[in-house]
Amino acid sequence: MILITGASSGLGAALAKLYNADGETLLLSGRNQQRLSDVVGKMSGDVQSHPADLGDPADVAALLDGLEQVPDTVIHCAGSGYFGSIEEQDPQAINDLIQNNVISTIYLLRELVARYRTHKVNVVIVMSTAAQVAKAGESTYCAAKWAVKGLVESVRLELKGSPMKLIAVYPGGMATDFWTTSGKEMDTSSFMTADEAAMMLKQALIATEHGFVSDITINRN
Repeated sequence: MILITGASSGLGAALAKLYNADGETLLLSGRNQQRLSDVVGKMSGDVQSHPADLGDPADVAALLDGLEQVPDTVIHCAGSGYFGSIEEQDPQAINDLIQNNVISTIYLLRELVARYRTHKVNVVIVMSTAAQVAKAGESTYCAAKWAVKGLVESVRLELKGSPMKLIAVYPGGMATDFWTTSGKEMDTSSFMTADEAAMMLKQALIATEHGFVSDITINRN
């Protein structure tokens, strides 16, 4: 059973489509109920949806309460972008960025570890190459993603010896609606599609009995 957050669009929706084609049991989550319903409506098999604001701890708890079994994998794709010169950035937009990326991941990991740290659950945290390299015009976005990276690496240490594993994913730019909603004008004609990134990520997440890939960077050409 696989739980995917941020599944109403972009990489999350593309992953949901691939896993659904494999016949996996899915629970899909997103903030936009209509877009989430549109994604689920194109699928067959055992697929459920649960709209949630992961920046609200009560919503996070309710999302996991809705699981009928311990998930094998949780893929956290939810997040948002916001760009611009630091002196021109709006304080409320900065708060929203931190809420959607940092706080939501903290609340989700907090709840997952509390419930499943003794279970064999792979928790996949999708960040960005902005968590690896500083970028001009993306200062607060980089700050948010670096914060999530620090969170993941610290919780990994807390989970030492536990069957629960944290997998960090750093995708490069994709040709999705992300750029439009983040307010940054970009020519995405040479960017990889969400379907391409999903296919590469899905392959990289295949584990063996004695090993798994802990950190995945998906670069665009």
